[in-house]
Amino acid sequence: MAVDKAGCSLADVAVVGLDTPGPASATGVLSAKGSTNFVHADWASFDMCGNLSQVLEKPVVYLNDANAAAVWGHFALFGTSSGTTSISCVVGTGHGGGIIMDGSVIKGRKGFGGELGHVLIPYQMIPGTEGLNPECNCGRLGDLESLCSLTSIRRHLLPHFLKKYPDHELGKIEDPHKAAYRVRGMAEKGDPMCQEIFRVEARALGLFFDQMINTFDPDALIVGGGVVETGPEFQRWFMDEIRIGMGVQREEQADIPIHVMPNGDTAGARGAALEALKFARETDLRAGSK
Repeated sequence: MAVDKAGCSLADVAVVGLDTPGPASATGVLSAKGSTNFVHADWASFDMCGNLSQVLEKPVVYLNDANAAAVWGHFALFGTSSGTTSISCVVGTGHGGGIIMDGSVIKGRKGFGGELGHVLIPYQMIPGTEGLNPECNCGRLGDLESLCSLTSIRRHLLPHFLKKYPDHELGKIEDPHKAAYRVRGMAEKGDPMCQEIFRVEARALGLFFDQMINTFDPDALIVGGGVVETGPEFQRWFMDEIRIGMGVQREEQADIPIHVMPNGDTAGARGAALEALKFARETDLRAGSK
């Protein structure tokens, strides 16, 4: 399907770039406990990369979806210029991310580099979280994903704030998934409770970005995923709330920009393609790929 859309054939392809939701190893082997969108037991420890390579008879390079999006976001902002660093957070059902330094994504020893959603944050500093005990699916208490993801809205934030707004219409919806999905749209329309929920998410991101600023001194911060798939006005409000959550920065660092991830949901596919291109160049594969 992809080569047809590109107006070429599979014979023209030198390398395939693949990204999937994690967790998975740096070589594309899904976690032994399963993966976000591959929950059936037969997917456990499945070699996604190796099997796809056998089917296509092409080399396949792998990134998890958030790392791939981070690669694209960095390239869209800085091109191929070296010496730049960016931190990306992709907020969806879970919370992924990526760190790009000198044009390369940090993968780490086991492929879990950039699992930014599982970094612990001092969430007790966020107004409105009093009495909240957010536990992540990974078992950690108070990591970024537990405060900033659709799952966190469903499991923690919506039930927490409904106690303060007992007559809210979302409290009348029996299915917690359906109720959680409605929060973003209602926040964008100005609903006070839903805006409080998104304020907590933004402030959590701010606390995390403050840690990253003092660790990497990056050139840019990037936010992607469903949390910013809104109109420009709500995006600006959300970014302003992130800034507030970051606290007081050094004068030299106060101008670090926060960008919305370019190209939305296609960022991961674009980043995977860039990783494939990089591999092709490094290994001098000359199959005339598009």
